[in-house]
Amino acid sequence: MAVISLDFEKPIIELEKKLKEWIELSKTNKIELGDEVSALKKKLADTMKNVYDSMTPWQRVQLARHPERPYTLDYISCIFTDFMEFHGDRRMRDDAAIVGGFAKFDGKPVMLIGTQKGRNTKENVFRNFGWPHPEGYRKALRLMQLADLAKAPIITFVDTPGAFPGVASEERHIGEAIAVNMREMFGLKVPVISVIIGEGGSGGAIGIGVGNRILIMENSYYSVITPEGCAAILWNDRAYAEKAAEALKLTANDLKRLNVADEIVPEPLGGAHKDPVKAAELLKASLKKHLNELRKMTPEALMEDRYKKFRAISVFTEEAEKKVELKEEAKEGEKA
Repeated sequence: MAVISLDFEKPIIELEKKLKEWIELSKTNKIELGDEVSALKKKLADTMKNVYDSMTPWQRVQLARHPERPYTLDYISCIFTDFMEFHGDRRMRDDAAIVGGFAKFDGKPVMLIGTQKGRNTKENVFRNFGWPHPEGYRKALRLMQLADLAKAPIITFVDTPGAFPGVASEERHIGEAIAVNMREMFGLKVPVISVIIGEGGSGGAIGIGVGNRILIMENSYYSVITPEGCAAILWNDRAYAEKAAEALKLTANDLKRLNVADEIVPEPLGGAHKDPVKAAELLKASLKKHLNELRKMTPEALMEDRYKKFRAISVFTEEAEKKVELKEEAKEGEKA
């Protein structure tokens, strides 16, 4: 299977190819190239660090959409046991773009809900490319209410460019489905943790994203709109997506700085797809820490905590952002 690379990763791909050639040359012709190979390995490691540490917001968006990136079901299989998937919204049909069901986390029951994409054309058609219909959100709400009755914590995984914008989706009231989910999630009496594992686009994300804790994977994004959608509205040209990504402040670091995300979950160098097992281990550690904290809170405290969290991020101005920047500059000055 061919390795999929992004444009900004070309220097890394070229060095990896050259390193492989040198190693093969050394084995085939029995030539000692130890020093040269070691030097090339060091150059490769330095290049990888420089490239991935200096990514632009648009490059982060591209990495968040990488087709080899772990999806919801991948994390479920790595982190949880005894997953039992539930289907249908009990009103119309099942929506494969959202999966959910009970599972066990360290031997204790939890409810898992997440958006799911496909690996190939057939799977993507089945999953509607990760764009949920109204039935998906109604299924998610049914499962959250079931978890509330069972007193089981809820963990949601967000990876969607947005809710499906088609005519049929509008006819079945996609906006109402998302709004109801948001309202009802504030009233849940159990801990809710929402994890942005890839794309966190618009209402498609917030429809299952009202949590006591918002965790975001290092190379994910979370935004009111996709960069392409923003560019189409502001400049009437999707070619300005890179500029929009910069303005939207949608990266993990931006969201943590603005108190939207509670924690950035680190990924293996180059992205979660480079080492999915390691990425799952890092996410599991973060989930365990936050779940242990939230389990100590009363139902009333959990609801109040969720309310205060979202009230605190509901107002934003350029002046507020400037204060954050000045505060960060002061901290850097103290370190220096």
